[in-house]
Amino acid sequence: MRLEPIESVPASALADLNWDFLTVADNGRYVAPELVQVTQKEAELFEEAANTLYGCLIEAAQHHINNRSLDALGIPANLHDIIYHSWNDDRYIHLYSRFDLAGGIGGLPIRMLELNADTPTSVPETSVLQWAQLKVNGIAEHQQFNLLYESLVGQFETLAGLWPDKPKRLLCSTLRDTPEDEQNVAVIRTAAEEAGFETAFVYIDEVVFAENGIFADDDNGLIVHYPFWFKLVPYEYIAFDEPGLADLLRPIVMGNHSIILNPPYALLLQSKALLATVHRLYPREPLILPALLDEPMGRPPYAYVRKVLFGREGANVAIFDADGIPIEVTGGDYSNQPAVYQQRAMMAQDHNGYTYQAGVFMAGEACGMAFRRNLGLILDDRAQFVGHVIRS
Repeated sequence: MRLEPIESVPASALADLNWDFLTVADNGRYVAPELVQVTQKEAELFEEAANTLYGCLIEAAQHHINNRSLDALGIPANLHDIIYHSWNDDRYIHLYSRFDLAGGIGGLPIRMLELNADTPTSVPETSVLQWAQLKVNGIAEHQQFNLLYESLVGQFETLAGLWPDKPKRLLCSTLRDTPEDEQNVAVIRTAAEEAGFETAFVYIDEVVFAENGIFADDDNGLIVHYPFWFKLVPYEYIAFDEPGLADLLRPIVMGNHSIILNPPYALLLQSKALLATVHRLYPREPLILPALLDEPMGRPPYAYVRKVLFGREGANVAIFDADGIPIEVTGGDYSNQPAVYQQRAMMAQDHNGYTYQAGVFMAGEACGMAFRRNLGLILDDRAQFVGHVIRS
């Protein structure tokens, strides 16, 4: 590990952006006061790995589309129709996603842990904050692999071109009492506006769903139809906890009355059961770890990690050694879900005991990266954000 101490972005500057959440965390400062040094070659390998892996996952997803086997991925039946519809219509672009990758620094090989395909966060930190870290410390911006914001603008421009008959009006929504999600949405809105969209924000409980589209009140109390809706609300939450909303979305999507971002098929790519499929299809791809849907019994062939299919922020994860003995376990709200069993990857660590995980964003193609770190082996909601700098 090569770490470079830096001057922090002033807290007052973050407060001016309403990014106070970046200055406080349960385990101290959320934003680490240092950057991970990567070489130009390492940055290129992260970029190439993400592009390769995304192609592999698309093929694995196509396998389930062809076989009409979404049940095998743990996807509720109330979302099947809109997933098939959005997948088969090329105008439904995958706006953005984020790979979580092990290794890639400290001489370790890159391995895919999972793809956050539906509601990936860390957008403000990756696209803006780590860029600001360079500015504050007098480092040239080309010394960072970070085109996330520009790529999001490009995705919205592409979206507008694919739906030329639809007014460029975007509604954005989150759940209430999720300030971090709201700041992620703020960056998405800004990118859309730069691409020529008119945008608005309401919480999801204020959205009006009708068979002919998605609507919300404007500032004058008038009901406005929004041809595009960005929701930082997980599809599995809608399917499991709000099945009535899932039913309302069906005619909206099937009739293309309002285009939802990310598209419904993002849940297909989000399911960790797809990790077993992609390994089965690409058993010799070194970027892809072996993964099974059945737990190894007795003495397993390798140390492995148990992850529930739709868990988030490191909840309900268990790491087992090569004797099948658990060595680290987290609790959470997802214990009733089925799981996937993935070979444990070697994670980069520093001399202070932090474990590092790279996050590489996709927006059309690989477009930016940053790191998260945690004390211990499992990265959870207490993990710190760590920017990067390219030092050849």
